Amino acid sequence: MSEATARTEDLTGTLVDYLVGAGSTRLDPAVDTEATHMILDLIGACVVASSPRYAAGRLLGAFVDAEGGAPRASVFGRPQRTSLANAALVNGTLGYYCDVEPHHPASVMHALAAVFPAAFAVGEAAARGGRAVLTATVIGVDVACRLSEALDPRALYARGFHPSAVAGAFGAAVAAGCLLDLDQVQWRNALGLASLQASGLLSWTSDHSEQSRPFNIGIAARNGVTAASLAALGFGGPTAVLEGKYDLFTAFSGVRRPARLTDGLGVRYATSALAVKRYSCCAFLHPGLDALTEILDRYGVTAGEITSIDFRFPRSGASVIDNNELRSHNAQYILAVAAVRRAITIDDILADQREDPEIARLARSVRVVHDDVLDARYPAEYSTVVSVATADGCRHEARVDHAKGTPQNRMTHDEVVAKYRAMTAGAADAAPVRTIADLALRLEAVDDVRALGDAIRALR
Repeated sequence: MSEATARTEDLTGTLVDYLVGAGSTRLDPAVDTEATHMILDLIGACVVASSPRYAAGRLLGAFVDAEGGAPRASVFGRPQRTSLANAALVNGTLGYYCDVEPHHPASVMHALAAVFPAAFAVGEAAARGGRAVLTATVIGVDVACRLSEALDPRALYARGFHPSAVAGAFGAAVAAGCLLDLDQVQWRNALGLASLQASGLLSWTSDHSEQSRPFNIGIAARNGVTAASLAALGFGGPTAVLEGKYDLFTAFSGVRRPARLTDGLGVRYATSALAVKRYSCCAFLHPGLDALTEILDRYGVTAGEITSIDFRFPRSGASVIDNNELRSHNAQYILAVAAVRRAITIDDILADQREDPEIARLARSVRVVHDDVLDARYPAEYSTVVSVATADGCRHEARVDHAKGTPQNRMTHDEVVAKYRAMTAGAADAAPVRTIADLALRLEAVDDVRALGDAIRALR
């Protein structure tokens, strides 16, 4: 039996059987530790994104102020609580705004940015403990990443869908459902209601404000919370969304890989395969940035000596980063900034640095090569080869298969904490920033996650 037809008779039922009671799962301590590191990293990105320096944070704050709602969940950058849906929407959007939060390379997913805001909102409203929120987050991220792989992220991209938004809505619904202790019927309804709301087009690639890009993740978080909350109240939904005439696979990708969703379910968790970013930009660019840095450091090359840069990337993903209108996803722009400044921050993707003539010159010198050989292992690997030519006639080359921060090239605990401190330095009041880090790193021992909400609301 082919992977496309295996176990499709009641795939929804298989998933529901697993999810009933999954919120009480006792995770392996190593999984707990990995997940808390990733949550800390995501929270650091949210702290920075909520700064009033940035338009998205200000506009989202104005939205929350105008909408009001029952004060049940905290929002980064605001002193008051708001509704569950609003909190999930805002925090999910902030989580992906800087494009520096954890991601899952193989499924091309920013799942944590959609799932943790959903889990945190529901957990805070219900005064749940940190362990329950942590477990719900791990399970939600896992289901989201598995679903993206089952749909095939390459097929989703080819149809113009954003995997993080489509599959992220399900992950958020799963995390919220775990905390709401849904039963068999409610789980089927929650997944069905998530499917009705699943959305997220790649049309944000033409939005130079960089605001609709993270908004895709925010709506996934909001829709997941809405789906689980309605299901908990007894609201009905389609009960078999992974099979039948109008199933999810047919609608979004035309690909069915059910084994990707079920194999190792409850044994292997995607949080253990998340990657930490060192640069504020598309994850596709990170191996190339590491390769460029290696060349500059090893051979002592300066930006002024560079005459051209070739950037070889797997063909299936290269179109996303080849002269993309968005700076965060534009290889020509990002490599030029990195060559001159040796860093990529949120300010580099929100404000065009090509006013610097050297950055403008180098951006014109970068060529993205859509590589068929490298494509063989994409998206499991974002293998990249960078070749730099210099004015003295030399050509230097470096290949990176796994960027620093990926599971194959991990950051240490100290490196993750150092990144959090560096990101948040000056972005908010120091005392709550420290408190947030302490609570996040020992989340499984926190009796009531409202303590984390208190610290978040005290940031400014």
